[in-house]
Amino acid sequence: MSIKKQYLKSKPECKVTFLIPKELGERAQTASIVADFANWDKDAIPMKKLKSGEFKVVKNLKAGGEYQFRYLIDGKIWENDPEADKYVPNNLTFEDNSVVIV
Repeated sequence: MSIKKQYLKSKPECKVTFLIPKELGERAQTASIVADFANWDKDAIPMKKLKSGEFKVVKNLKAGGEYQFRYLIDGKIWENDPEADKYVPNNLTFEDNSVVIV
């Protein structure tokens, strides 16, 4: 997994690229980001599968915030991002959520 941040000069936003690597993505059919910035909707942010086998999505997030998310692979496998800025407990599943700080 990886997260890339690019701050926009024209407005107070950060373009965040979320990527699931080929090793994890090539066997998967679908992937999405389930996040607080999408009201935890499992279908709101589908990721695009690239020819390389990676999954990718780019989201603009308001600068100055912390956003919780997890990856959902094939509708049943939950993954955190090892490159997240930090992790916070998820009280529903007793696991952690990844956090990106922009």
